[in-house]
Amino acid sequence: MKNLKSDIFPLSLLFIQPIFMASNLVVARGGVEFVPPISLAFWRWTVVFLILLPFTYVTLKDNFHIIKQEYKKLFFLGSMGCGVCGAFPFLAGETTTVTNMGIIYTSSPVFIILISYFFFHEKINSTKVIGLITCLIGVFIIIIKGNFEILIDLKFTIGDLWMLAAAIGWALYSIYLFYWKSKLKIFDRFTLISLFGALSLLPFYICEELFFKQTIFVQEFYLWIIFAAISPGIIAFTLYTIAQKKLGASLTGFTLYIFTVYGAIYGYFLFDEKFENYHIVGTILVFFGVYLARKNNVKKVKK
Repeated sequence: MKNLKSDIFPLSLLFIQPIFMASNLVVARGGVEFVPPISLAFWRWTVVFLILLPFTYVTLKDNFHIIKQEYKKLFFLGSMGCGVCGAFPFLAGETTTVTNMGIIYTSSPVFIILISYFFFHEKINSTKVIGLITCLIGVFIIIIKGNFEILIDLKFTIGDLWMLAAAIGWALYSIYLFYWKSKLKIFDRFTLISLFGALSLLPFYICEELFFKQTIFVQEFYLWIIFAAISPGIIAFTLYTIAQKKLGASLTGFTLYIFTVYGAIYGYFLFDEKFENYHIVGTILVFFGVYLARKNNVKKVKK
């Protein structure tokens, strides 16, 4: 019974974490009406840092000697996970379609598996590959709304390059987060990752304010920033880190496919988007793909 519980918890994170991560789509749909894209990403991670700092200040102060040793690695994680993945999807949304964004971003787990295999020698078995392909098919069905003719009409823009960079950035963040064994605790490390993420965005935020769009600090701005900081920020990233420790980088990357399913559910309840038959088919394929991919990880979890 004890082993069963230890198996269920990390595997359940594959389905719980995307609930919070997918709420970032709510921010993308509603928040960008009030906040420019770089500003939204910058202030989101600044607020995450300010929320966490009172709880981690003492331990961070005591471990300052560790921070001096690890700050370059922390900056890399911040610039990838919070900078690239925090701002690029919002920039992409200005020049490309939701269909293109979804298709390109779902390539991230592929990058995770390939990089883990070639550079860190993480084993890839046939069941995991079949699960990956099944998930991809399920996500594609949802994205193209069950109409494969949409793929023929796709046109690629600069926004697609932003999304490709975001997908690669998330893969690098996920892999580095898993394989780098920091001496800092989860929340201490995440506090610094959010700080360095905000700092990596600061020059671009200043340029956006001076030459493109200015941020208007109204009530809606504060509401969206706080929501973005807590739900798809603190909660989602913390659960993702815990899942990685238990399941590994490549399997945890499958949360992105479940993320797409939850995105469709949010669209149905919050933005009056219809839930069609292709959503059901795609969802079944995604969940079945995750089941196949995690089958060979159960033994690892039991250990």
